[in-house]
Amino acid sequence: MVEPTRVRTQVGWREWVTLPGFGVPWIKAKVDTGARSSSLHAFDIEHILRDGEPWVRFSVHPWQRSDTDAVVVECPIQDERIVRSSSGHAEERIVVLVDVVLGKRTIEAEVSLSNRDQMGFRMLIGREALRQGYVVDPGRSYLGGRPRLAMRRRNRGR
Repeated sequence: MVEPTRVRTQVGWREWVTLPGFGVPWIKAKVDTGARSSSLHAFDIEHILRDGEPWVRFSVHPWQRSDTDAVVVECPIQDERIVRSSSGHAEERIVVLVDVVLGKRTIEAEVSLSNRDQMGFRMLIGREALRQGYVVDPGRSYLGGRPRLAMRRRNRGR
């Protein structure tokens, strides 16, 4: 039996994404088919209780090589699990559900919180999120659009 053709959104190996529920209008993300899960740079991570349910409070630096314009986020904890990095190091991470605007479409993705300060990108989009109808062109970038030039310059660090 032939599977019906599904429309796929093409994205490049790096994209500008938006996290509307977190108040992050733009953040550069690496689209990584070699990574199973997605990850977001987070710091000052704190477990909190809200109405008896486990939540997390953390901050995000949306700009690469910069610690300005930090955004404080509070959201429910989806899970806590062991995640193995590309270097083989395993650590327990908090996982949250995030609405991500990628390639002009909004998807819900499970994202682990990790200190990605030394990484080239503050966010990584993995295979689990990409399974929601994306195909990656590894030779292209920013197929989903870019913020205005002033915003892109701001992301270069200060």
